[in-house]
Amino acid sequence: MIRTIEVLFVIIIISGAFIAVSFFTVLPPPSQVSPINLRRLSFTTLQTLDSSYDLSKAAFTDDDPVLWGNLQVALSASLPPNVIYNLTVYDVNSADGQVYNFSKSMSNAQSLGITNDASTYAVASSNVSFNFTPEKIGAQGNGGTLYILNCSDANGWWITGYTAQSLAQDLYNQLSPYFVNTVMVQNTSQLGQILNGTPLQGENVQNAVVINTYGEAVPIPSAYCKAPYSTDSYACYSYYLGQRVNLYNWTWSSIVGYPFYYVSNTATFSGAQNSWGIYGMQMTGQGGSRGFLEGLNNQAYASNTNAITDSASRQVTLTQNVAGLCNYYGIYPSTYQTATRALSNSTLAGYNLKVGLNIFNPSGDYLAGAIYNHYAAGSSNISGSLLALGLTRTPDVRVTGLSLLSYYQPRLYASEYTAEGTSRVVILQLGLLGSG
Repeated sequence: MIRTIEVLFVIIIISGAFIAVSFFTVLPPPSQVSPINLRRLSFTTLQTLDSSYDLSKAAFTDDDPVLWGNLQVALSASLPPNVIYNLTVYDVNSADGQVYNFSKSMSNAQSLGITNDASTYAVASSNVSFNFTPEKIGAQGNGGTLYILNCSDANGWWITGYTAQSLAQDLYNQLSPYFVNTVMVQNTSQLGQILNGTPLQGENVQNAVVINTYGEAVPIPSAYCKAPYSTDSYACYSYYLGQRVNLYNWTWSSIVGYPFYYVSNTATFSGAQNSWGIYGMQMTGQGGSRGFLEGLNNQAYASNTNAITDSASRQVTLTQNVAGLCNYYGIYPSTYQTATRALSNSTLAGYNLKVGLNIFNPSGDYLAGAIYNHYAAGSSNISGSLLALGLTRTPDVRVTGLSLLSYYQPRLYASEYTAEGTSRVVILQLGLLGSG
């Protein structure tokens, strides 16, 4: 019983001591428990002030009291009442190395005390445009011509929702800055000229890039709509194209679907259609792709219809290398694509081809998008290439553009940001009232 009473007395004494200490304890104010992060507040405030370019405008207009008065009102409204500030603008002069020259400042206190911090924010003049100048593919060597097939006398297939002409214009706008010459091939007669090695505009035919905007169809000049090119439903014409690609070291680009699945000439084949109501076309089938590869490999023509593509639907993703260049070139196709016309990698190996660039990650034995380089037996030199994008319609030519740029990787030269009079630096220093 006595021990029980003793325990009760101990509990009462300890509880009383705790209550007494709690009553007389002085807790720190919330500002000390969780102080303001002045650096973060400073940078956030600068970003807010420049959200509509008001800060940038004021930084380049030293002699406008109304503009600076409005900026001061906005700055005071953006900060807590116990925060004082000093905002200073410096001009950037790079004539003799990078030098910062004082331009203007404003403050609401003579001193910011001992508790202060600052952030720096760079602004650009609204009168100056900063551009990137692309390196020209082929400028340092032989080549540099981009041919875009824009033939008025041919029809496309598997370019649902588009015309070849609209795709050609999009590709021209996207890629022409990167090539020494960009030539629109306006009809099949002009296509026949470059196949014979004749320039259309004084350009270099050798080492060119040829983009077929007609999807699974390939334009064919009237002069080739006869034997021997008509063999096997014009698969032999694809064989001839492969030989030309080898001879001129072209990069032939197929933007969607089965490559070389049809040939098209609306005049010669005016009464023929592809069973879907698209006239001016002849189907070569799988023989077209095989014929092209046989011609590219300079082997005897023995085209047949054995499949070298897979018709299974598969979702594919851009490789890390290609996806990483989206920001560099400013081209953003979807990372995920659907392929139903992927080429078999094991079959292509029989034509002395090596993958120069994987655009999409492989799906089993099939590559939905890759650039294949041809090497003659015993040679280390490329003699013709094929870009094959076996994607499902509708075509996204951003994938074509990104593929070619990822393969050639032309550099982008940025304009000078530190040119005199075009850049200024704003420093916002914040302090706390009562900290001095």
